[in-house]
Amino acid sequence: MIAHSHHRHHHEHDGAEHKHGPGDRRAVSRRLLWVLGITATFMIAEVVGGVLSNSLALLADAGHMFADVAALALSVFAMRLSQRPATHRRTYGYARFEILAALINGATLLVIAGLIIVEAWGRLREPVAIDGVVMLSVAGLGLGVNLMGAALLHSHAHDNLNVRGAYLHVLGDLLGSVGAIAAGVVVLTTGWTAADPIISVVIALLILFSAWNLVREAADVLLESVPSHLDVESILASLRSIEGLDEVHDVHVWTLTSGFVALSGHGVIDDVTQHTRILGEIRERMGRFSIEHVTFQIEMRTLYQLPTR
Repeated sequence: MIAHSHHRHHHEHDGAEHKHGPGDRRAVSRRLLWVLGITATFMIAEVVGGVLSNSLALLADAGHMFADVAALALSVFAMRLSQRPATHRRTYGYARFEILAALINGATLLVIAGLIIVEAWGRLREPVAIDGVVMLSVAGLGLGVNLMGAALLHSHAHDNLNVRGAYLHVLGDLLGSVGAIAAGVVVLTTGWTAADPIISVVIALLILFSAWNLVREAADVLLESVPSHLDVESILASLRSIEGLDEVHDVHVWTLTSGFVALSGHGVIDDVTQHTRILGEIRERMGRFSIEHVTFQIEMRTLYQLPTR
């Protein structure tokens, strides 16, 4: 936390470390590597199975898994890069690279979902024969692989956009495997091949919904929007209720990367002897909002003038 008066400068830094320490991030990185290896291995089997069975659901899922391999590799790279220390040129380090990775992964999911819908429309217009037995066998194996990958990433997907992007790719594959199994059962029991593209469209729509949310959240971070779980009016009310602190203005709240929320603002005081107390109260109150990185400029009223608007 940094406070300034025109008579003197007082610097006080609270811990601005990301809430996930290096050890935790290395553990998540290892999980991503495990999922990457599992996904890449099974992707080959699913491509072969999709070609042999002539199943769009399997081929769509295999295409999604190919994108997953790239997405997971990008996530691992982003997480490793984000751990590099800050430099004089990049004073925040490379933490936001994870948000870029999440944005790319989300955009990739949108494209994949769109391609699946286009291909499904073609299959509905011109149905093709499907080998339900091969389709069910490969899809069953895929379900097991995807369940394993989802379990490895689930606990970290809610608080890290980069991991969430990788998790959504794996979750999309899991849904694809479930859909392929359902389509295989329908084809085997009824011979209705249209079930394959119809289920593929349903899966694609679910992927679209999740991918859009991911892209929107990543874009909000890059645009330095207020985090969705915070209310600026409540933060302003809390600051303005601090005794001795007046003219609170130019308050900005943003997210640098997942779990790292920052705030900056200005305020005016009459009594310089209250400087330290007010700083401490600002820190304590912002801590209630889980804002750990605070930069607040305090000025003396006798020298302060509001800017002309």
